[in-house]
Amino acid sequence: MANYRSSLRNITSELSINSMKRRGGHTSPNQVKKPRKAEVNFLPDYPVGENQETLENERLELLSEVKKRDNNQIIKVKMDKTFAYRRKEVVVDMPSIAEFQSRWPALFAESEISAEFTRITTIPLMSKFMSELDHHSAKLSRVCLKKGGVAGRKIAEIMASINENDTIATRRACNLKSLAVYLNEDPEKLIKEYLDVNFDNAQSELDMTALGIYVIKHEGADASDPPEDVGIIVEGVVMLKHIGDLACAVALLFGLIYNLNLSYPPDLKYSFEFLQKVLMGIDTHRLSNKVQVLKNKLHE
Repeated sequence: MANYRSSLRNITSELSINSMKRRGGHTSPNQVKKPRKAEVNFLPDYPVGENQETLENERLELLSEVKKRDNNQIIKVKMDKTFAYRRKEVVVDMPSIAEFQSRWPALFAESEISAEFTRITTIPLMSKFMSELDHHSAKLSRVCLKKGGVAGRKIAEIMASINENDTIATRRACNLKSLAVYLNEDPEKLIKEYLDVNFDNAQSELDMTALGIYVIKHEGADASDPPEDVGIIVEGVVMLKHIGDLACAVALLFGLIYNLNLSYPPDLKYSFEFLQKVLMGIDTHRLSNKVQVLKNKLHE
């Protein structure tokens, strides 16, 4: 078996990178690169006939293509072709987010965040996320509202927004916030809400945000008015602006975590575990006790 694995290292990226014989390189026994969130295509091999040089040329062509209008199909083809090259960069080289964004700007459009997530997991991001969130919506609301104590009062305050503006977007946002509170986590660790008149003062806080979503509301706006802006921050860098609503932002952030090989925020690990294993159905067999209990209640 050892000889078999040694032979495979010559043709398989993941085994080659994880070889403990490469102590002189940039891999050590404590830096094993392996799927952490049940990624199907975690570190694929380069396409047949391609190498680092040819794929780098494709990347450079992509930098020109993203500047052209109505060019989505060409961008998608080139992004598909450079997928393995990009994954090696993310998983092995681990560049800063700002550097990676400058090298792969096409990846940070909503359509390509979804496409990359599907390349990694084989699962459609937005349609799966929203359909499952809506499927569990009524039952999740009832379960969360039964929570007692301080958490229960906080959930009641969150859910009160539905009475003021009963839309699908509001229900989705309230359920996602209530989910975190139900699991004894703070949604404000992830979702930062500001008034437009105060947003400039909040910039320093966003610059220090490792992973988060900002929502800018217009001062004096009615409950039914949409936010001025919804965006995603990673390592203090704005990844996306002008996202449709909070639920879309959470789904896209979930996709970016996979695409950039990031860890879940420690303060929200149970919320993201629920999103991954219950909502998206990825690695459903190993649940924490908290998430398992909630899943059981949703299926009662």
